[in-house]
Amino acid sequence: MACVEEPPEKHCWVCFASEREDRVAEWVSPCRCKGCTKWIHQSCLQRWLDEKQKGNSAGAVSCPQCGTEYRIVFPKMGPLVYFLQQVDRTLSRVSPFAAAGVVVGTVYWSAVTYGAVTVMQVVGHKKGLDVMERADPLFLLMGLPTIPVMLVLGKMIRWEDYVVRLWQKHSTKLQLLSGILPGIGRPVPRVPVDGGYGSDHLSVSRTLCGALVFPTIANLAGRLMFRRVPSSLQRTILGGIAFVLIKGMLKVYFKQQQYLIQANRHILNYPEREGPGEGPQEDDNEDSGNE
Repeated sequence: MACVEEPPEKHCWVCFASEREDRVAEWVSPCRCKGCTKWIHQSCLQRWLDEKQKGNSAGAVSCPQCGTEYRIVFPKMGPLVYFLQQVDRTLSRVSPFAAAGVVVGTVYWSAVTYGAVTVMQVVGHKKGLDVMERADPLFLLMGLPTIPVMLVLGKMIRWEDYVVRLWQKHSTKLQLLSGILPGIGRPVPRVPVDGGYGSDHLSVSRTLCGALVFPTIANLAGRLMFRRVPSSLQRTILGGIAFVLIKGMLKVYFKQQQYLIQANRHILNYPEREGPGEGPQEDDNEDSGNE
């Protein structure tokens, strides 16, 4: 009589329970694995899928051993549930574009408001309102947002860096002016390896803030320095030019001094350790000589 081989005992590769320990649990073989990793409890596999999918029930999950994609079947849903599911998917796809549109619209209308305030600040409140009331609405909607854009682009022009580079290149020819400003024409013992002393790293926040505050500064500078000019527009333009020139000259001078400080740095010798009771002999000699 032939001996019939019994099938191997089932073991769950998640909870490591055997078929003898839990005879009521439902078993499933969802992939091509053989041996001890072939079988798994249906409940254990469900919990493992929940951890892998993290709430995304539509995502595919594969076996970590053989790579077989699990075949997951969902129960049929009613028409109302299907409709709500399609609405949820549509909202998930549309919401990023809607959020981007809201952000762009907010930035645009903020730029329009800033442009209108700048116009009234530069030419005067009453005259600015009168000019915008007479202007074409389409021109205002397209022209006002360009004001902050042009200010930011103008702020990004680093003409001071070009002047600093010219100064450093021809510093030996400027020794005649060393008596007016210290540091001009001073001989440079070495050229620093780091080239960051002639230019600043572009800071987005600093550039944006400086560009948006510039009309206010230009208006204040025009009122302080050009009070006799009757036109508010001319005062603001002259004040802006004066502010840019004064700030640029100070920045060029400051950058040149930083360059000279870095070029003239000196490294001292390491001081030798003194024994107990021994003091600096040079200082004692100097003190005795002074006495």
